[in-house]
Formats: sequence, structure tokens, C-alpha cells
Amino acid sequence: MEKIIIQGKPFIQGTASGVALATSEPLSFWGGYDWKTGEIIDKRHPLSGMIAKDKILVIPFTRGSSTTTAVLLEAIRAKTAPKAIITTATDFFFALASVVAEELYKMPIPLVAVSENDFAQIKTGNQVEIDDKGIITVSQ
Repeated sequence: MEKIIIQGKPFIQGTASGVALATSEPLSFWGGYDWKTGEIIDKRHPLSGMIAKDKILVIPFTRGSSTTTAVLLEAIRAKTAPKAIITTATDFFFALASVVAEELYKMPIPLVAVSENDFAQIKTGNQVEIDDKGIITVSQ
């Protein structure tokens, strides 16, 4: 099994491991993510019908407004959120949800930004491990 090591920039530190759910398309959590189940429900999105709960969500950035924060925060509370999120840049909507989840529930989720080239190497189904320094190990 081939392993790739990626140095990311953690904007919310933490550790996580799980199976990647990856896309090059941004997602609006408002109307696109069911916080009750963790299912991606946007019918036009490539990950429509997939469950992000307990996965490492690999998504370039959010689409839409600050309602992403509210939906992700509800998913964290309901334990239907991804274990971690990998993006191509700091996404303040994701970060705010994680910071508030830490404050309210003691359940932040790690958020790591990587270069677009590194981002493209992570595919759905890869096993991913993230350490608290933003080092990502991808097993293909």
C-alpha cells in the first residue's frame, strides 16, 4: 500500500483518522448537508447521497453563506459531522463551527488546509490520518 505524506496548515489543531470522502466541488451546508444523518443531500453535488459522518471530508471550500457554520455546528452536536475537514485554504465558516463546538460541547473537529496539488492526491476511499501538527498520511 502506497503512503503519501502531506504537510498541511492546521487552522484548528487536532488528530483524526478515517476514510476520505473527497471532491473538487465546494458544498453549501445550508440545504446541502443533513445534520441529522450526515448525508450530503444537494442533488447536484458529486457527493450527493454519500454519508460524511465519521469520514475525513476533503472539500476545497464552502459555497454559500455563514449558515454553513450553523449546520456544521448542529452536525457536531448531533455527532453526525465529519471527523475532520481538509480544504485548500482557511475556511472561516468551518473554523467558526469548530471553535464554537469546542466552547459549547468540547468537540472541535480538526481543520487542515493543503496546497491544491496535495489536495488533488487525496481520493474518496483513501485511509487518512491527521496529526496535531497538520501532517496528513494518506494510504492509497
